[in-house]
Amino acid sequence: MVIAQSVVLAAEFPPSVEDFYLPSILPWGAHDNYWFTKITFLVWVAVAAIIIFFLVSYRKPELVPTKKQWLAESIYGFVRNNIAVEMIGPKGVAFAPYLTTLFMFILLNNFWGIVPFVQLSPNSHIAFPAILAVISYVMFIYVGIRKHGFLKYLKVSLIPPAPGFILPLLIPIEFFSNFLVRPFSLAVRLFANMFAGHILLLVFTLGGFAMISATPWLAPVSILSWALSIALTFLEFLVICLQAYVFTVLTASYVQGSLADEH
Repeated sequence: MVIAQSVVLAAEFPPSVEDFYLPSILPWGAHDNYWFTKITFLVWVAVAAIIIFFLVSYRKPELVPTKKQWLAESIYGFVRNNIAVEMIGPKGVAFAPYLTTLFMFILLNNFWGIVPFVQLSPNSHIAFPAILAVISYVMFIYVGIRKHGFLKYLKVSLIPPAPGFILPLLIPIEFFSNFLVRPFSLAVRLFANMFAGHILLLVFTLGGFAMISATPWLAPVSILSWALSIALTFLEFLVICLQAYVFTVLTASYVQGSLADEH
């Protein structure tokens, strides 16, 4: 059986570009509905869950909050007080709704990576972290231009308080850091962590099945591999929460930098 599987894999090697596109999950018109994949479905479910949760929680707000209202207020309060206001200052309250939405969207889509029988985070696909980074990138640039004006914003962002003779060296570095590295690092950090976690869980889970299928003598090693996959799942849960927090905090810090009067 193992030999037959090897022959099949050899026949499909090397993979083509099309192998990197997920197949449609619709039972009809798969070639015409290539856009509706498992990842698309998971994103839609996460967005629907966020909208429904907050709508239901605040449908009839009470002075003594219900459990759902308390949970929704706690999530919003955490992002508003510990991220928006902490990083941006009093003006951060205006950005709290966006930052809360960003935090919840990333958190729920990351969480798919450890859900049994799903175990695939949409953020392990570079497209979604890239779009989120672009949205945050456009927002903090727009906020800076609206606050300072275009020319003054460029001056604040590109010209640090340094002697004039060193500015020709520092200005390109500041431009590269503020306008190129920021969105790239935001996207790659989230993508790389979620993709790496997905691969690790996949390797240890499938590795256990592969070893026990090869020979019964490797059954203890297979059990160890599955035990490690369970332990890594708990570690991945911490990474999921941390990455949602880090992405939101960095976005808030970039907004704060755009609103600052000095470099």
